[in-house]
Amino acid sequence: MKNEARIKNVAGWLPSNPETLFLWLSELKKEIGVELKSNKLKPVMREFEKLIEDDPIIRMYFTQMIDEVPTYYKENPGDSHYLKSIKEMIHLINNVLDKAPKFSENDLVGFPINAILDWTMGMSAGFAVFRDDKLNKMFQKILNEYGAFLSSKKSLEVLNDTPTGWMSQSAQEQLNMQDYQYDPNAPHWGFKSFNDFFTRKLKDGARVIDSAKNDKVIVSACDSQIYNIQNKVKKVDWFWVKAQPYSLNDMLAKDESKIDSKKYNDKHEKMVDKFVGGDVYQAFLNAFKYHRWHAPISGKIKEAYIKQGTYYSQAESEGLDPAGPNDSQGYISHVATRGLIFIEADNSKIGLMCIMFVGMAEVSSCKITVKVGEHVKKGDDIGYFQYGGSSYCMIFQPNTIKKFKVGKGVETQVGQKIAITN
Repeated sequence: MKNEARIKNVAGWLPSNPETLFLWLSELKKEIGVELKSNKLKPVMREFEKLIEDDPIIRMYFTQMIDEVPTYYKENPGDSHYLKSIKEMIHLINNVLDKAPKFSENDLVGFPINAILDWTMGMSAGFAVFRDDKLNKMFQKILNEYGAFLSSKKSLEVLNDTPTGWMSQSAQEQLNMQDYQYDPNAPHWGFKSFNDFFTRKLKDGARVIDSAKNDKVIVSACDSQIYNIQNKVKKVDWFWVKAQPYSLNDMLAKDESKIDSKKYNDKHEKMVDKFVGGDVYQAFLNAFKYHRWHAPISGKIKEAYIKQGTYYSQAESEGLDPAGPNDSQGYISHVATRGLIFIEADNSKIGLMCIMFVGMAEVSSCKITVKVGEHVKKGDDIGYFQYGGSSYCMIFQPNTIKKFKVGKGVETQVGQKIAITN
């Protein structure tokens, strides 16, 4: 099967088997049959439809990316394997906005909108349109609507003990529920919504903080797998090329609420300069992992803010990524919606560091729970990704890291030693 070897999903949010995704999309298309005839849409999707109708550039790109069906999909029998029209795409997205993801032991469709748009993101027109500012603001509204549903009581319908329920024995084993706070005897384990379940807290002692009192030791901020470690990072680099090198000036985006202040702009410029020549550590969160963030060091919060950005843009240099944007994690750390937290370490040899939490597709609701001026201890809870997992970076100044104790591809847990300072 063409490209079958590349159809993988390192984070588990899209099926590893393409046939599973084809079947899921086929069933979803059957569900929208009546809706297509009646054109029944939620208000936010009606607004999306109008944006495409009224903006000739966006309409052109959407038309082109749907027309550019890859040969791989055409080779599979049936037209249910790909999008046929803008109208169909709109109704498919409309349909999933009030559906929480069902559990699957092997082939989870955890990113339903991502699954609908998947191959279009890798088309030449898709590369262009998913970078469009107006479109990304529209997707922000759509994802807010989806997030509101996942935070409602209605989303609890998937918290049951059926084979596709998140309370099933298979799900409990995948999730390691013994590590978390929940009431096994309460309806839906006592959770108020699907989002409440996905941002569940650990039991005391479930994660040991390595060398808690040793300020030379830096620990993992998330349960995650290491995507990349890069040294001697430049201030400006070509992050969109195949290697996806880190470009600090783009990663460390300014706080949009302060960018009109010359004093703030000058301060931010000097802050970025501090990291030039330093190190970037990036890791991603698996679909079944713990989804909260923890402080990797002890120190004082100097800055904490959200930078709005793209949602479905991926690196053009990666070509057709059947599990996009998995192969584009370096690229999206420069352009996607992300939360930035700067910490001034108690250990002066670390000094200022930045932890950047990067939204991927539907998982773009970064929630920062610490405030500027607050002191955090290594291992303290500092925020979370609402609904699921994503990618995150830790950015260090030059001559800070003596040695990384882990390498690319290694699985780490919150509190595990990842590096020591000079």
